[in-house]
Amino acid sequence: MPKIQILDDTLASQVAAGEVVERPSSVVKELVENSLDAGAKHVTVEIQRGGTAMIRVTDDACGMNREDALLSLERHATSKLKNSEQLESILTLGFRGEAVPSIASVARFRMTTREKGSVAGTEIQVDGGTLRDVRDAGVPEGTSIEVKQIFFNVPARRKFLRAESTEFAHVEHQVRLHALAAPEVRFTLIKDGRPVFDLPAASDWRVRISSLAGSEAAGKLIEVKRSAGPGMVLRGYLLPADYARKGRRQQFVFLNGRPIEDSAISRALRDGYKGAVSDGVHPAAWLWIDMDPSLVDVNVHPAKKEVRFRRPFDVRNLIAEAVERSLAGDLEEPPPATDFPATPERAETTEQPVGSPVAPTGKKPSVSAVGASSQRVPVSPPAAPSQPSSPSRETSTSQPVFPHQVEQQEELTAPSGKPVVEQPDFRLIGPLHDRYVVLEGDEGVVLLDPVAARERIVYEDLLAAGSGAAIESQGLLVPELLELDAVDYDIVLRHAGHFAEAGMQVDSFGGTTVQVSSMPAFIKVSDVRGFLLELVDELHETVGSRRGKAMAFEAFATGLAKRVGRREPCRIDHAESLLTAMFACDLPYCTPDGRPTLIHISLNELDRKFGK
Repeated sequence: MPKIQILDDTLASQVAAGEVVERPSSVVKELVENSLDAGAKHVTVEIQRGGTAMIRVTDDACGMNREDALLSLERHATSKLKNSEQLESILTLGFRGEAVPSIASVARFRMTTREKGSVAGTEIQVDGGTLRDVRDAGVPEGTSIEVKQIFFNVPARRKFLRAESTEFAHVEHQVRLHALAAPEVRFTLIKDGRPVFDLPAASDWRVRISSLAGSEAAGKLIEVKRSAGPGMVLRGYLLPADYARKGRRQQFVFLNGRPIEDSAISRALRDGYKGAVSDGVHPAAWLWIDMDPSLVDVNVHPAKKEVRFRRPFDVRNLIAEAVERSLAGDLEEPPPATDFPATPERAETTEQPVGSPVAPTGKKPSVSAVGASSQRVPVSPPAAPSQPSSPSRETSTSQPVFPHQVEQQEELTAPSGKPVVEQPDFRLIGPLHDRYVVLEGDEGVVLLDPVAARERIVYEDLLAAGSGAAIESQGLLVPELLELDAVDYDIVLRHAGHFAEAGMQVDSFGGTTVQVSSMPAFIKVSDVRGFLLELVDELHETVGSRRGKAMAFEAFATGLAKRVGRREPCRIDHAESLLTAMFACDLPYCTPDGRPTLIHISLNELDRKFGK
């Protein structure tokens, strides 16, 4: 008997589903694309339990007769591709003929469809790839596909699904993508029987952006006017550099009506901002590219998210130059909003670093300062508090005072009942390029990173709060309202308890808007929105993959500490209180993620550098 065997159709479809159907949002993507390719003017997406219980996509497109409906369930059956020559000029969103049979192989599948002008429609039921029933049905013109119990017959895949709120956030993001790609189509999204949004058809992309990104962002839009390159045309909108985010979730790029992800386009966007955005963050943009289909290969990714350009440098140059001109305001007046077309018609250094992290020396706390005349001015070490400055985590219920909650000019004391690493005998020299504080130690030079020091202090205070202590919270005079995208909104609400433990009251305010009504007293920020969005970006990286409340809160505390640390000034008058607070920590010599707070350069090392 041969070892190599041909897979049966059901198993082959389930294998293909592993590439096409990753989660409920993948099902929504494929079905909505089919609706748009069929000429729908209204697409309705209904979801139950984040899509794990039910997904229904209904359109008013051309519909199918019984023969075509049955053929659509066969692998590699498609109406969008007739021969290999057409593969070089694809303008439809789908073309492989794998999506519908793949979805039907891993769920309980029901399709109702009626061709325009037909008297009767067709209903088809499939369970896990097995055809159960085909019958005539009285249904509206168009097609409705219902997918229930996704992965019911592939439990290994089902266990990888996330929380219902997370899965729905991905579904909503996917529907928003297609709503931006096709503003001429009405989109309705319904969650557990309640409408999430109903977007009427629009002739202006700005209307869609405003509906989905919020009025605040829409009011700051910078237009990228029509810019032509060899075989391509670019149009779109940008937000100012201060709206840049750590991830690329605020970049929406559409190629011939297809949402795509491309790192080269992201780099071109950054290049167009000419250094206005800092390293590690990405500007917000909505870009629509119309391109000769022979210049792009859309058949390089199973889920069709990525493409391959035949002239990538032309694409990058077009985007970078158009963005740069738009930010400079060099283009002519924009055309009227009604003239905006909709989507295309569908058929490092080598030298070793000097210094090493400082280790404890066992000396008693003592700090001196060097003034402008280089004369040492002694500063007495902080006196022990007459009352405990923070409670025992096990027994006390009183409100603790954390070191960084004291004014910076005051000397900070260590919480009582807590082991303290003894502070070495340092003498303050001064700031270095507004980034580090130079200290003189007994055996050489020590550099203090104020940002890293503040991270350690805030992190340990947050962990104390998570262990039962409380962080003093300060209410905002005017609560801040923030319109978020679906994924950001989900992660904020999922960690609302962590925000509360850290002194930040964040609540839902309807839709995907949240209200921030209080902030921790030790955080002095004027831009609450920017601070929260930075923290959300950090949560996407540090919390998303971690399990368990304690571990998740540690990751949350790490992210919040980083955001606060970035705002720590490098000033000599802050150094003394910062050092005292830092050495009141359990682990003063490193940040939560292991970066050093102090670097020591010994006299012997300096002598070697000078050849002594």
